[in-house]
Amino acid sequence: MSIVLDIIRTYRAPRETQARRMSGAPREDRALAILMAACGLIFLAQWPRLARESHLDPSVGLDARLAAALFGWLMVMPLVFYVLSIIVTVGLKTVGQSVTGFSCRIALFWALLASTPVWLLAGLLAGFAPGPGWVIVSTLAFTTVLVFAGAGLMSARTIREGSL
Repeated sequence: MSIVLDIIRTYRAPRETQARRMSGAPREDRALAILMAACGLIFLAQWPRLARESHLDPSVGLDARLAAALFGWLMVMPLVFYVLSIIVTVGLKTVGQSVTGFSCRIALFWALLASTPVWLLAGLLAGFAPGPGWVIVSTLAFTTVLVFAGAGLMSARTIREGSL
């Protein structure tokens, strides 16, 4: 299936899309590819804001700002999301939910990738029209990640219990 079509389907039916993406044998390479694609797109979303900041404050050049954002989004944030997925997995097992680490990772990583269109819009607003609109869209981007992650974790629990 196409990634773009799956992202569109996630906005219509997040649980079903997540369940289909989790089906089959666990493949860590797929989970890492989803996470790196999401982090890469969110890094791209930062470009307009970084260009604006560089223009307004030329003491730090655009190349330095882009390098810092590149390091942050493609080196640090993947590690943060892996640690977050471990914390969520342990937390869910502590409260009696039966999820696997892989299904938890896929749920969180896919939620991040599926929400990237909203992150890209937030990045454009941050670069070209910062203000209340940017705050609203950024809040929407964060909320989208939470909603998709929740739907994915519910799908992971359902798959594990054998209901789907």
